[in-house]
Parts: sequence; C-alpha cells; structure tokens
Amino acid sequence: MNRFVEQLVGDSQATLDGMAEEAGQGSQRLQFELASGDNPGGFTEQFTDVKSEKEARIKIAHGTTTLAFKFKDGVMVATDSRATMGTVISSQSVKKVIEINPYLLGTMAGGAADCSFWERVLGMECRLYELRNKKRISVAAASKLLNNLVYRYKGMGLSMGTMVAGWDDKGPGLYYVDSDGERLTNDLFSVGSGSTFAYGVLDANYRYDMSVDEARDLARRAIYHATHRDAFSGGVVRMYWVNQDGWVAYPLEDVGQLYYEYHPEIQLTNAADSPLNIGA
Repeated sequence: MNRFVEQLVGDSQATLDGMAEEAGQGSQRLQFELASGDNPGGFTEQFTDVKSEKEARIKIAHGTTTLAFKFKDGVMVATDSRATMGTVISSQSVKKVIEINPYLLGTMAGGAADCSFWERVLGMECRLYELRNKKRISVAAASKLLNNLVYRYKGMGLSMGTMVAGWDDKGPGLYYVDSDGERLTNDLFSVGSGSTFAYGVLDANYRYDMSVDEARDLARRAIYHATHRDAFSGGVVRMYWVNQDGWVAYPLEDVGQLYYEYHPEIQLTNAADSPLNIGA
C-alpha cells in the first residue's frame, strides 16, 4: 500500500490532519493499492495497452475531441460530449471540461476516470495554494503541478491528454499535459481521436486577433466537423470563454442540429413523406 497524499502532494495531508485534529475529528489517509513487487509500474505495463500499440489483457479504448486556443480576448475551450467503450457509445452527455476554479479550466481526453480524478486533485491543490499564499495559482504553476502528480504513475496504465487553460497575472495561459509526463505550451491545441479533423478547421481559420464571436464560431465549427468525421466524437458542443473576469460557459449546442445549420441545402424530411424509389 502506498500513501497517496504523502507521495504525491507533500504536506497537504499533514495540513488536513492538523485541521481535523483542531476540529476534534479523526482523519483517514487516502491510499492507492499498487501491484506487489519492486517495480509496480513494470508489472502493470506488461498487461496494459494505453496507445493501441500491442496485444494486452487490458486494452484502454478511448476517443474524443477537445480543443482550446488563445486569442486577443482570452482562451476559447470547446469539447464534444460522447463517451465510448470500444465501439459502443456509452454516453452522449459527458462533461469533458473540469472547472478547477473560477479562472482555471481543465479538459478530459483519454480515460474519463483518470482525467476526472487527477484534475479534481489539482483543484484541491490549487485551493490549498491559494490559502497558503493569499493569491491565485498561475496557469503555468497549475499545469506543472498536474504534470508532477501524474508523472509519478508513468507507465502504470494512466491514460490522460489534458489541457489546462486559464487567466492569471500574465494574461491568458494554455498548457497541454499528458500521462507520459509531457507538458507543452502553445496558442492552440486539439486532443483526441477527432483532433486531426479539428486541426484542419483551426489551421485554416485561426487568427490571434479574432473577436469573441469569431472565436466562438471557429471552436463550434471545429468540434462539429470532428464529430461529423470521427465516430468516437459526438453529442453536443460544450464551450467556455476564459477572460480576465473568469470563465463563461455557453449554452450547449447539438451537433445534429449544427449539421443542418452548416448545410442549409440539405433539408430535414420525414422518411414517410419521401419513400425510396426502389425501381429507379
């Protein structure tokens, strides 16, 4: 058994223990049970396939489309909402944006449980940082903290490709962090099985000096086209705009309705009113 909080977040548990003792309450440590042996990571890696590169007992199948880009007025974040289990659509209403704090967002791509758990741990750590230092954590520091948290479990089966987007003293910030320990910063990222289709739209139309409405339309179009071509993406378009006053969530938009909006020449008809002409 490994002591999770001691191993990953330093003195955070000690701080919580002290608070609990002051309140006259007992506390219980969070723990992860790892494979026995001297090298738990190596043992787990034998039986786990994260990137569809080998035959393994545990094959982690995943698909999604998430994107984020910086522009002159902040950061636009957009995702689809489909969750799949291999070739089975398990949900059309997954919230793939984690609201870490009022100025910081994280996206989910890969294993839903891994992304959700670790970004919620990040939210806890960001709050503790704020309490200790009397100021909000920067986007760069938050992304580095997430990177350090998951790097300790590299090779143990985690599947994460996340973006951390927010606004701090330096303005808009955007970072990519994954479970292999990679951490990058750029003006534009797209992650997931549908990212190649989203990149096609983004690369053709992205400009840093876009207005908010133009940025919103670009993000919507990129997610829509990805869901249209990628079987593992779909559901609704979920968008957030991060600015100096915090993030703003936009209403959800069904990709099925967007199809007819972007293709006005195609009319939605009732099959009974337009029977197939078999003899033609």
